[in-house]
This record gives sequence, C-alpha cells and structure tokens, in this order.
Amino acid sequence: MINRDICEKYNIPLHSVISIAGTVGVGKSTLTKALAEALGFKTSLERVENNPYLDKYYADFTTWAFHLQIFFLAERFKEQKRMFQYGGGFIQDRSIYEDVDIFAKLNFEQGKMSEDDYDTYTSLFNAMVMTPFFPHPDLIIYVEGEFDDIIDRIHERGREMEIVTDVEYWKTLYSRYSTWIDNFNTAPILRINMNDYDILNDESSLDYILTKIGKIIHTTVK
Repeated sequence: MINRDICEKYNIPLHSVISIAGTVGVGKSTLTKALAEALGFKTSLERVENNPYLDKYYADFTTWAFHLQIFFLAERFKEQKRMFQYGGGFIQDRSIYEDVDIFAKLNFEQGKMSEDDYDTYTSLFNAMVMTPFFPHPDLIIYVEGEFDDIIDRIHERGREMEIVTDVEYWKTLYSRYSTWIDNFNTAPILRINMNDYDILNDESSLDYILTKIGKIIHTTVK
C-alpha cells in the first residue's frame, strides 16, 4: 500500500513511475527495493528467472543476441503499459531505453547481431517506444559506481553466467553506460553514485535520495 505520508513529505506524486538505470551489478535492484519499501510503491523487476534466452545468450552471444533483445523489448513494453494502466506508483528495475542504446547497439557493433537483425530491432523499438503515445517514466535514476566495486558485486551475487563472462565485456558495458547517460534526454534524470550512500544501513542516505526525487519530479512536471 502506498505510504501517503512519506510521499507527501517528499512531494512525490502517488502516481509516479520511476525507473532505475545503470550497468549490470551497480546496485539497481537494491535501490529499487529500498525506494519501493519506503514509498509503498510496487516494484517492476527485470525478468531474469525463467528467461528462455539469457543463459543461452551468455553462452553464445552471436546466436542469441537478437532473440534476447526482442524478448526484453516485448517484456518491457508490456510492463511499461501495465504500470501506467495500473495508475502508477511503481519503481522499475532497468529502463526500456537501455536495451536499444546500449545492449543491442553493442551487440551489433561487436558483430554479435547482424545488420538486418539490428535494423529490424531498432525499427520495432522506435515504432513501439519513441512515439508521443508511449508512457515515459516520470524520472530515471541513473546509478553509477566504481568499476572494481561493480565486478565485486557481480561475483558476490553468484550468477554463473555472469561470473564466467570475460571482464572486457563488463568494461565495455561500463563505458557505454557513461556515454549513454550523458546524451539521454527522453526523461528527467537523477544521477546517484552508490559509493556515496549506504541505503541499507543509513536512513539519511535514503532521505537525501527521496528529497531529490521529489524536487526533480516537481521541477519537470508539466
């Protein structure tokens, strides 16, 4: 149930949809759950379990890149519509925009996705998402951190498919995210370096983030 007192305290609209963005292992899920618990919002989590392509993709990028990207596009599109049809009040783990600008583009440029597949994917993405009718989030919280800390988190959470992936892939992804966020303008952005906060043990950390969320949403609301 939405915590109306907390939302009022921080001037966060009850119908807000907030997406958490950032590279793999940076702490998106931790922040998603902490914010959802504080606000009484529902969570929209990335589908990792029961994903029919994820394990296959990490085992063979070239064969499964296109399949995985189409799967994620469909899942995120349906989820984005669901959140707004529900009336908002959601914290979303990973935005729909990261797929096309980072993962699909990286797969194409590294030769893991053919030009035809990449053109098909981007054309479909633009037709589905980049229209005036698609509901964009009220705020993107971009989570960043030190690369070595991110690699430590990847190993700590113990997903074998990630652990055995070449560290050069994670370095490239890390760099791509930095470039992406510097050029992103589809929704308002709040940048947070997780090394500066301890949201699990320090209430003031979450207080600061909630305060910033309210200010940015109210500044940009039309």
